[in-house]
Amino acid sequence: MSVYDEIGGAPAMKAVVTVFYDRVVADPELARWFQDVDMSRLKAHQRAFLTAALGGPELFSGRGLDAAHAHLGITDVAFDAVVEHLAMSLHDLGIPAEVIDSVRERVDGSRDVIVTSVRA
Repeated sequence: MSVYDEIGGAPAMKAVVTVFYDRVVADPELARWFQDVDMSRLKAHQRAFLTAALGGPELFSGRGLDAAHAHLGITDVAFDAVVEHLAMSLHDLGIPAEVIDSVRERVDGSRDVIVTSVRA
């Protein structure tokens, strides 16, 4: 069974992404990256990306992670904060710790293409 199936498929993914972005945009250290962003569009991309990344159906047709994040100047500190918000969102929705750990591993595997700045 895939991680996607373990967390509850599409309904769970929608809830996770909603809770996740509520947390991220409320974080004063991260909010600047989301100003003037079409959040509905971003949430749809995130649901599709996470679905594919977690073993669900391949629905993601957006730009690659490197192209989507290249000009944003994302730091390791910001990346870590986003991963923590994702983990806490999963936790808040009752996802088991071992599944959260698996999600963390998969997302952390994208660090090298998302983090483009050494500034804090």
